Amino acid sequence: MSSPTPTTPKSSRSSLIAIIVALAIGALVALAGSQGGAALGGIPLFALAVAAAYAIQILAFIPAMILRTERFFDLTGSLTFLTISVALVLLTPMPDARSWILAAMVILWAARLGSFLAMRVHKAGSDGRFDEIKGSPVRFLQVWVIQGAWVSITAAAAWIAISTDAGARVPIGWLTVVGIIVWALGLVIEIVADAQKSAFRADPAHKDEFIRTGLWSRSRHPNYFGEIVLWVGVFLTAAPVLAGWQWVAILSPLFVILLLTRVSGIPLLEARAEKKWGDRADYIEYRESTPSLIPRLTRPAVRQTAA
Repeated sequence: MSSPTPTTPKSSRSSLIAIIVALAIGALVALAGSQGGAALGGIPLFALAVAAAYAIQILAFIPAMILRTERFFDLTGSLTFLTISVALVLLTPMPDARSWILAAMVILWAARLGSFLAMRVHKAGSDGRFDEIKGSPVRFLQVWVIQGAWVSITAAAAWIAISTDAGARVPIGWLTVVGIIVWALGLVIEIVADAQKSAFRADPAHKDEFIRTGLWSRSRHPNYFGEIVLWVGVFLTAAPVLAGWQWVAILSPLFVILLLTRVSGIPLLEARAEKKWGDRADYIEYRESTPSLIPRLTRPAVRQTAA
């Protein structure tokens, strides 16, 4: 076991503030999204779902901190989506077709993501993102609590609509059908993009190279595009039953877009790519001719000088 990572009082205070903010955001989302929702024992089901999302992360943090490991961090997030969605649709009084459809959307996505991340962790081992914080309980707890906020906000549209009061439900209409189609399109794009990148990396001939084939020839981050489209589809499916403060559910797709395009998705990967291949002419050409997110309908002309 390695020695604890030195932690300054300032960094611990910042982490503590981040934890409080993440918990406050979850509480506000739970309060707003619970308006007009079904309850269990007098407590709104959506609020219980949000509380459970945070509780699962905090419980998982305890053994992770003791063992100083992040190996089941991503998997815990995926399982939280899955287990709470299952529980919510089962606990909601007389769930309708929309509730089952939304639960299935989140469950299928979470099962796919969880299995993908589990295989990636098995192959890659430790995650360098956590090296500097695993030795600090407060800083390590911060990422788990923030993951609770991520799960709660991302799943908000589906969970609010699933747990809405029976009197507010409406029949399946054209917007729901559009939402299902959009969700399916996003899921397919994400699955195909991830599979193409995994196959590319598995080929020894591509060691230290960047992918620019398949969907990656039309977008530098097609998997993130699929993820965004997927959650837009979930929101469209949920939208017909939203009313009043329940429209806080719009945060679901907006949060995914913000997270992937401005925070931890594209900016981090672009910085890594620039550091690794930024001085190569073929990468510069690929970067300048290929959209960052929204795929081109036609493949850009890029020289294939490096396999």
